[in-house]
Amino acid sequence: MATKKIEKLRELKSQAMLGGGQKRIDSQHKKGKLTARERVDLLCDPDSFQEVDMLVTHRSTDFGLDRQKILGDGVITGHGKVNDRLVFIFSQDFTTFGGSLSEAHGEKICKIMDMAAKMGAPVIGLNDSGGARVQEGVVSLGAYADIFLRNTIYSGVIPQISAVMGPCAGGAVYSPAITDFTLMVKKTSYMFVTGPKVVKTVTHEEVTSEELGGAITHATKSGVAHFACSGEIECIEKIKKLLGFMPQNNLEDPPPVECTDDIHRADQELETIVPEDPNKPYDIKDVITRVVDHGEFLEVHEDFAPNIVVGFARLGGRAVGIIANQPAHLAGCLDINSSKKGARFIRFCDAFNIPLITFEDVPGFLPGTDQEWGGIIANGAKLLYAYCEATVPKITVITRKAYGGAYDVMNSKHVRGDLNFAWPTAEIAVMGAKGAVEIIFNHEIKESDDPEKLAQQKIADYEKHFANPYIAAARGYVDAVIEPSTTRFDLITGLEMLRNKVDHNPKKKHGNIPL
Repeated sequence: MATKKIEKLRELKSQAMLGGGQKRIDSQHKKGKLTARERVDLLCDPDSFQEVDMLVTHRSTDFGLDRQKILGDGVITGHGKVNDRLVFIFSQDFTTFGGSLSEAHGEKICKIMDMAAKMGAPVIGLNDSGGARVQEGVVSLGAYADIFLRNTIYSGVIPQISAVMGPCAGGAVYSPAITDFTLMVKKTSYMFVTGPKVVKTVTHEEVTSEELGGAITHATKSGVAHFACSGEIECIEKIKKLLGFMPQNNLEDPPPVECTDDIHRADQELETIVPEDPNKPYDIKDVITRVVDHGEFLEVHEDFAPNIVVGFARLGGRAVGIIANQPAHLAGCLDINSSKKGARFIRFCDAFNIPLITFEDVPGFLPGTDQEWGGIIANGAKLLYAYCEATVPKITVITRKAYGGAYDVMNSKHVRGDLNFAWPTAEIAVMGAKGAVEIIFNHEIKESDDPEKLAQQKIADYEKHFANPYIAAARGYVDAVIEPSTTRFDLITGLEMLRNKVDHNPKKKHGNIPL
């Protein structure tokens, strides 16, 4: 009798493992997509995944659903290990009801999210779904809202990562949007609130799914996708790398690794990396990679708002979040998109105890009617708010320009920057010399016998007086003017000093960030 019961269990497990059946599995492969289970196996350490709710089925009877019951109900849920660290996972199975979300499907996801919060471990969602299960009506919509609530309540408590590996439309898109990082796969995944057919009906625009909501669209135009991956294997590898920089939860620190890169390593190339001509660009990523451990930098949002660079690296084996103005794009000016990009990244790092390193070369905020009418004031304030609010260790290195309000915003001493360094090439002023001279000496220059000569003389005088870091250093706004070649050592020793930093914001329910 016991043997028959065990055989019955094994038979049910075999059924569940097949999902929607071999024909649909083959169809998934023909589209260049992995199955839900293959994705989980690639993500988790070998033999570490333990499935939960494998035998769950939906409870619906309308529209013939009572005759269509498949074990698991279109989503695989459970826990496993990634690089020997606990994670919780849900992986939607497109071979079963198109991965559509039903009441039971949603309950499975909510259960795994609740378990992740209780255990203090990251939750990873592998999304591949046709959306709400239409036959269930409002019940499926309610299931989505149950998930959204948990995404929100657990935000900043446990890391949440979403990989969109197939369709993600309608209400389904809001869960990935709330999570900390969203990854998409080029040509096989898309996200949109309304599809091409609805768009055509309402606005008469002809657009493909890829153009409307593909990985490249969301990585470059909307900023919804933090990573656009060339394939599913790359996507999963990227998730593993991301997890390596994160703690398990907001009460822990990111895991340190042994540092095999000499902390005293000096790089003489940094001495000449900033051009003599203050208007000539250079690539701030060359600075970052020369300073961090082994030159390894995991850039986030690489294709969106490239005038600011954000991402993860290690210094002395310790995980850090890096924010850097990019003079090679828009001269490093801050604009609407770069402000939002930087603010979002800063708030993630602060929530999960990841120190912030800022490389600053910013001439100001981008001027223009598009920026003003689009809300640069409120959006720039988001970046300012994020820096002000952050209580993790914060270190700034001013490599060249630090002008105007942008100087204040980029983790200045005045917004609780812990250590603020400047290279000898730093220029800290209200604005560039030309603009300042036009304001201060406008009348005098106009009345002069040789306006051009006087203007050039005044510009030279202004640059001599202000285009340096020493006035700020004399005020204590800069803690030290450092040689560029020693930046790595200065940052690592600064982080070590700040290891036990304690800083608190006033007690409150939450602030009102200028959304």
